[in-house]
Amino acid sequence: MGQQGRALMPPVAAALAPAAAVAPAAAVAAAHIVPAATWLPRLRALCFPRLAGLGRPDHVALTFDDGPDPRSTPYFLDTLDRLGVRATFFVLGEHAARFPELTGDIARRGHELAVHGWTHSRPWLPAPARDLAEIARAARAVRDITGRQPLWYRPPYGILTGGRWAAGRRLGLRPVLWTAWGRDWTADATPATVRATVSVDLAGGGTILLHDSDRASAPGCWRAALGALPALVVGCRDAGWEVGTLAEHAVGGHETGHPEDRRADCPPDTARRAAPRDPRRPAAGRR
Repeated sequence: MGQQGRALMPPVAAALAPAAAVAPAAAVAAAHIVPAATWLPRLRALCFPRLAGLGRPDHVALTFDDGPDPRSTPYFLDTLDRLGVRATFFVLGEHAARFPELTGDIARRGHELAVHGWTHSRPWLPAPARDLAEIARAARAVRDITGRQPLWYRPPYGILTGGRWAAGRRLGLRPVLWTAWGRDWTADATPATVRATVSVDLAGGGTILLHDSDRASAPGCWRAALGALPALVVGCRDAGWEVGTLAEHAVGGHETGHPEDRRADCPPDTARRAAPRDPRRPAAGRR
């Protein structure tokens, strides 16, 4: 190579370097965000039924997020006792560690504890090492307080990024989201709106998402979920469905073991057809 060619190499290399970095950066971004598409309810139900929490057709899993909270969680525990129902509580590690007596009381009353993360953070940027450390810390807090290893993991906001998915699986936690929610975190939620919103998508084998705390939502909104509980349980029983924990739910037809992540017969264009719909609009064929 001549002197002129050697002189051109540094500017050319400098010009190509940003382009060469784009591909790895794009791959990292895709690995981080693509799994979060499972937030879409129809996509989740069609392609990832176990992640959606679909289980026994004669059973409905009742789950709560964002606790424990001494201002509200005890009311839920008392109401569930009166109803004779056991549920799964996805707790935040920092709250479990701050209120160990209340966390232990959830378990002593026969409920199941699961992991919701250490804090209720939004996963804007890839941080796999942090995800692993925080989820492990939360799982350890639950185990140390209750003496039981948690089985389930649900990320805050239901956003299951690649890093959080990998961290949960590495720790032996089964990711699970929901099939029906009550939108009970909003300021205008009432017991009636929570019941109506849950009923839009609820069917036998489904998993209900409610919240036993307002720490990550509108102040006082937990009262709407609490007020809706009795009618929701009665409605499920009237439909012939038992109400209980995820451990009793046989997610994907299995009581134990890691669920498969993808249904083999999911068509490749499902993501395009699975656009979210207004949860207030009744689905065809649903109660």
